[in-house]
Amino acid sequence: MTVYFIGAGPGAADLITLRGAATLARCQTCLYAGSLVPAEMLSHCPPEAVLIDTARMPLSDIVDHITAAHTAGHDVARLHSGDPSLYSAVAEQIRLLEAVGIDHVIVPGVPAFAAAAASLGRELTVPGVGQSLLITRVSTLSTDMPAGESLAELASTGVTLALHLAAHRVEAIVADLLPHYGGDCPCAVVAYAGRSDEQIVRCDLAQLALQTTAAGITRTAVIFVGRALAAEGFPDSYLYSRARIAKLRR
Repeated sequence: MTVYFIGAGPGAADLITLRGAATLARCQTCLYAGSLVPAEMLSHCPPEAVLIDTARMPLSDIVDHITAAHTAGHDVARLHSGDPSLYSAVAEQIRLLEAVGIDHVIVPGVPAFAAAAASLGRELTVPGVGQSLLITRVSTLSTDMPAGESLAELASTGVTLALHLAAHRVEAIVADLLPHYGGDCPCAVVAYAGRSDEQIVRCDLAQLALQTTAAGITRTAVIFVGRALAAEGFPDSYLYSRARIAKLRR
């Protein structure tokens, strides 16, 4: 049997990929976090599938369920919100599975920052304004940031930021970013991107803490900071230029 780590996307039931839905449809066991994965997404599972909510389950219990499914000869869908490559705790699960010889495959999903940018209707890399996106978070009780990756240090680059799992620390975020980005720097907060209860806050950095708090946003949100969020008058890219098209036609 195989464990398939499937990216469920940012929370909207229709933002799972075709590959993810097809994989769910052939797995006899599905482990999912009920607090983050919408119940509608489980409709892709076979009618007879064993469904296990891991929202309040320690890692050892999760691995025990996977091992039991392995013994029964089941393929397992391990459904994670967002994309497994970002803040999914997949690495520690894979480490334990490899230790007991259980195969795994990762099925990518729509990352939260991509869904949030779509909700904003903005491209995050704008010609002449910003061509880099720095995806990061802040230290929490459960996960500390490694040396050299504090927000204040990363902010010195001045590139567009996408902050995950950080809305509850918004005041500290503003304090770290103001010296590098300035109070007039455009910001946006998108909570529950793509869902019916989606919330969007647009403001400048000086107002970010006040407006995020006023909106009651404390979790399941992406915070963007950068000039690309409100870019105007920027040059056209070379991609669609007459010079490039003429060169291709030669």
